[in-house]
Amino acid sequence: MRFMSAVYVTKDMEKTKNFYQKVLKTDIVWDLVENVTFRGGFAFQTEDTWLEFTGKKNDDISYKTNNGELYFEVLDLDKFLKHLKSFSDIEYVHGVKEHDWGQRAIRFYDPDGYIIEVGESLRTVCKRFLASGMTVEETVERSLCPIEFVKSCLPRKRK
Repeated sequence: MRFMSAVYVTKDMEKTKNFYQKVLKTDIVWDLVENVTFRGGFAFQTEDTWLEFTGKKNDDISYKTNNGELYFEVLDLDKFLKHLKSFSDIEYVHGVKEHDWGQRAIRFYDPDGYIIEVGESLRTVCKRFLASGMTVEETVERSLCPIEFVKSCLPRKRK
């Protein structure tokens, strides 16, 4: 068996497609009108077809449950934050937060109330720590990343 995709229900497929393409710059890899799959392995199904497939009633679907999130990483969080500010209708869960392991992230809602987290890549975090003068060992301790990963973040020596 092989995992294929996480599928979420949407009230408005066009609004969802627009949000993920424009705000998160995510490409559609499969558009079947009632089911749309995005690069990264997540998909959306229209509410009416979901109800038909599952035999559930409209009241059985809950939005904005705050019990999960779709997680994305960027190399340059500050650049993404500037891009995000250009969308006036974004509802934020919280502003930029730096987690204990040093990764900065922001969380906000998509049009159906699913939480979206956008964090800087762990490679970016480790490179920032190393550039600040932290040793490999200190970076491992702070970032919780494996030592081989941290070592791969060291600047390459020129020959």
